[in-house]
Amino acid sequence: MTGVLIAVGIVIVIAIALVIIGLRNPETLDERALLSRLDELSQSGQEFDLEQIELSQPFTERVIFPIARSLGKFAERFTPQNALLSIEKKLDLAGISSKIDPSMVLMAQFAALGIFGGGVFLIFMIGTLKLPLGQRLLYSLIFGGLGFYFPQLMIGSRISRRQKDIQRALPDALDLLTICVEAGLGFDAAMNKVAQKWQSELSLSFGVVIKEIQLGKLRKEALRDMSLRIGLSEMTSFTAAVIQSEMLGVSLAKVLRIQSDQMRVKRRQRAEEEAHKAPIKMLVPMGLLIFPSLMIVLLTPAALKLFHSALGDMFG
Repeated sequence: MTGVLIAVGIVIVIAIALVIIGLRNPETLDERALLSRLDELSQSGQEFDLEQIELSQPFTERVIFPIARSLGKFAERFTPQNALLSIEKKLDLAGISSKIDPSMVLMAQFAALGIFGGGVFLIFMIGTLKLPLGQRLLYSLIFGGLGFYFPQLMIGSRISRRQKDIQRALPDALDLLTICVEAGLGFDAAMNKVAQKWQSELSLSFGVVIKEIQLGKLRKEALRDMSLRIGLSEMTSFTAAVIQSEMLGVSLAKVLRIQSDQMRVKRRQRAEEEAHKAPIKMLVPMGLLIFPSLMIVLLTPAALKLFHSALGDMFG
């Protein structure tokens, strides 16, 4: 059993390490490390060359990350284009498309598949539980499939957290936009003010829109791209209202105030919905954990008394 536990621990550590490597962007990390070393050497006044700086980097940044990216690019050749587009869409919704590309996600998926499946098969080989070879392969394939979708589950969890964060921050952000517009600022300047004052997923999205507008993209196109990157109906409604107000010449402050009121109503409705779901969600832990414990605590003394009484002697 000690050997099995050690093998399981090694497999879990390797799987977590490979998934983390797959979900990181080695090019960004290498660039940051290189720039930091250049700054240090430039401040010290010493002579240096790029080859020496590259060799001074850690082994993971020089060897592991490039190999991981190469494997991801190789797997990308055999992956259907629809699957790559789906992964890219999920990365956009998660807000990490600038840090991770689909090739790294594919590499993480295949690495997790091999680690989970191979680890389970290894445990069956060195463990005391003897199963036929067919059952070992079946269980290994099942766990390998779970490992293959593990990075996708992580991305899906990040998407859910990001969308909930944006839903909570949207009414307050619209209030600040309304105040800024009514104070005389333009819509772009108001969005820039929100992006500077807050540190949230919504403010980061506003900052991306401002940068795209500064680079020459039309405001309506930048807003539509933002709504596609977020994937919320509330954001789609907000961007559509802003675009229509710009096209029709309607007062933007009034539109923003109406949108803010609607967002607050929707947020209150979501809170009420979650409150109504709470009793149903509590049935499972109550039925499986709380009620059995109460029955044991309350009925055990009575059962012990009956066991030592004449009724207990009748049943032997």
